[in-house]
Amino acid sequence: MRRAHVILPALALLHAAPAAAAPPPGAASCTGCHPRSATNGPVPSLDGQPAGQIVAAMLAFRSGERPSTVMTRIAKGFTDEETRAIAEYFAAHFAAAGNAPAQP
Repeated sequence: MRRAHVILPALALLHAAPAAAAPPPGAASCTGCHPRSATNGPVPSLDGQPAGQIVAAMLAFRSGERPSTVMTRIAKGFTDEETRAIAEYFAAHFAAAGNAPAQP
């Protein structure tokens, strides 16, 4: 009986804690060039950037409006849905951790 008083509250805490969202396909490859520790520079961190800003940048790379040697090719490899999922992951996951948006 005494064990139940310890185990049940511990189980309730585990159940109440939100599970960390797994990164969508493609998101893990972003941090190879956009490290979490980057602040400003030619390859900024994506941590905490608004999803709309990430999507807009990807669309500009894809169309050629924003030239880049690497990102133009990478952006063409993602569908609109994949791009949105990756952008929302970085915006929600890292913003919840209290990171300030990086400058594009």
